[in-house]
Amino acid sequence: MRNGTPGFQPGRLVEARDSRGLSQIALANLINRTSSSISRWEGGNQSPEPEALDILARALNLPMSFFLQPQPKHGDNPMFFRSMAITTQALRRRTCSRLHWAEDIALQIQEWLDLPEVDLPQATVSDYREICDEDIESIATECRKRWKLGMGPIADMLLVMENAGVCVVKEEVGSATMDGLSHWSEIDQRPYVLIASDKDACVRSRLDAAHELGHLILHRHVKEKSLVDKASFKEVERQAFLFAGAFLLPAESFSVEVWSPSLNSFLSLKERWKVSIGAMVKRCHALGIVSDEYEQRLWKHYGARGWRKSEPLDDVLTVESPRLLNRSIRLLIDENVRTREQLLDDFHLPASDVESLCGLPRGFMTSTEADLVVLPRIKGNAFVSNPDGEVGISNAELINFPVRGEKKE
Repeated sequence: MRNGTPGFQPGRLVEARDSRGLSQIALANLINRTSSSISRWEGGNQSPEPEALDILARALNLPMSFFLQPQPKHGDNPMFFRSMAITTQALRRRTCSRLHWAEDIALQIQEWLDLPEVDLPQATVSDYREICDEDIESIATECRKRWKLGMGPIADMLLVMENAGVCVVKEEVGSATMDGLSHWSEIDQRPYVLIASDKDACVRSRLDAAHELGHLILHRHVKEKSLVDKASFKEVERQAFLFAGAFLLPAESFSVEVWSPSLNSFLSLKERWKVSIGAMVKRCHALGIVSDEYEQRLWKHYGARGWRKSEPLDDVLTVESPRLLNRSIRLLIDENVRTREQLLDDFHLPASDVESLCGLPRGFMTSTEADLVVLPRIKGNAFVSNPDGEVGISNAELINFPVRGEKKE
C-alpha cells in the first residue's frame, strides 16, 4: 500500500460505507473526491492521507481509530435473510455490516463478562435437502424440552433465545422488506440475530426471531455453495418457517386448543399464544387440521377483513426487546469496570451506533453521572418469600452476567 495513513484497514472503509448505506459514488460526492479514489482505498492499492481520512471519518460519523482497527474474522458462514428475494444487495450489505458491528461489540464485552453459554441443538447436515419436516418438528420439540419451556405459550421469545446464548440485536433498517438475519460467528462460536424493528408488532417480531432461530439450528452447517438458486433459498426459508411454527405452536398442545379452525377462534387464541392469526392458519394447514381448499377459504376471508396489513391486537400486545447487550453495558458501567468514554474508545464506534445496536436510550453513552435520573427503590418489606423459602419479587428467569474473574458458585 503506497503512502497514505499507516495501519489503514481497507475492509473497515467498505464496512463503514455499507453500514451507512452508501455507494462508492455517493461517498465520493459526500467528501468531494472521485469514486476511483474510494475504489483504490477500499481495494488496498492506496490509503487515504491523514487529512482525507479525517474527512472520511467525519462524513461517515466514525472515529478515525475505527479505520485503523483490524477486522475480526467472524467467518464465512452463510447469513440468512428473510425475504431474500425482495431485499436489495445494498440493504443486505448494510444489515450484514450492522450485525458484524454487534458481533465486534459482543467480543469486546466478553473481555470482561461471561455471557450465557450457547445451548442450541444442531442439525449436523451440510445439505438442507437432507432435512425432512419430521426432523424439524422433533428438533423444535427438543428445544422446548432442553430449555424447560413446557408445551404452552412462550412468554418472551427474545429472552428464551438470549438465555440459550443467542445475542439479539433489534433496530430499524430503513426498509419494510427486511425482517431479520442471523449468523454464527466463528470467533466466539456464538449465534447472532438482527431483527428489524421497522414494523415492530409483537407477533411479527416473535415470528421473525423464531424464524432466525430455525436458521441457526437447522442450517448452521449448510454450505453457501449449495444455495445456488431461488428454489434453494425458498426451501431453506420454508424449513425455517416450519421450525418457527412448530416451536411457537407445538402440535400436541396448540392443536387441542383449536376447537374450530376459524378466524374468530384464532383471534381468541392470539393474545394467549402471541402468534399472528396468519401464522395459525399456516400451522393448522401444516398439521393437517385444515385442507388445502379450506386454507384458501380462510385466506380469502382473512383478506376481506383487511388483516393482511394489520391484525386485531397488533397494537395491544407488548413488543419484546433484547436484554443481553443492554444489560452488559449497564453492568460494566454500574460496577465501575469501564466508563462510558472508555467503552466508546474500546468499541471504536460513536455513541449513537452503540446505543442503537445495544438497545440503549438515546444519549445514554454520552450522559454524565449528573444527567442520570435517580430511580425509586423497592422497600425492604416489599420482598416476599415463596413456598420454597426463597425471597424475591417474581419468579421470572433472568439472564446472569457474571463479571469475568469473579468466582462462580
